[in-house]
Amino acid sequence: MTLSRIATTFSLIGAAFILYVGIGYVITPETMATGFGLPAQPEGEAVAFLNLKGVRDIVTGLIILALLAIKQRYTLGIATLVIALIPFGDMLTVLRWDGSAGAAFGIHGLTAAFVALTGALLIREHSDSAAHARVS
Repeated sequence: MTLSRIATTFSLIGAAFILYVGIGYVITPETMATGFGLPAQPEGEAVAFLNLKGVRDIVTGLIILALLAIKQRYTLGIATLVIALIPFGDMLTVLRWDGSAGAAFGIHGLTAAFVALTGALLIREHSDSAAHARVS
């Protein structure tokens, strides 16, 4: 499997996953929130904040798909590295508020690493193709 296919597969997996999570937060926010890792969940009208998280997750997934669709792979690589800061921030937030360390590192930390790896692969792919073009 080529670097390009791996990067594309990882990008599609990431987009599908974050779209799934986002839609879940919009449709059933209370159910989704239990797996986030925080010790307390919003109740009553505060649940609306979970819908905001869902909308942002959906938009993140759509950005990934849009950049893939228009073949802006290098831009997607940079955007994906920036997007990796979201789960990293989630990890720090869960740890800061005495949430589950397992969720912080196992869900958010691993997600941040996967997203950063995907971004690095996309940028590496661009660097490799640029180097190949100079040699040819």
